[in-house]
Amino acid sequence: MEINEIIKKIRLELCLSQEALAREIHVGFTSVNRWENNRAKPNQIARYALIELCKNKNLSKDLITALESIS
Repeated sequence: MEINEIIKKIRLELCLSQEALAREIHVGFTSVNRWENNRAKPNQIARYALIELCKNKNLSKDLITALESIS
């Protein structure tokens, strides 16, 4: 699974808009939009924030593992 698919799946499972996800992990809306449209990838800090969000919201371990494995 590609990083853009993983991020979109996380956002949809949390029932968040791109803007709301951006607020949750303290990045700009345009960053989330670029990630989902595969025009950019989250940096290490943003990826860590996504992993922590998944853990805090008890999302699937598969999503967390997928995020951790992408470099």
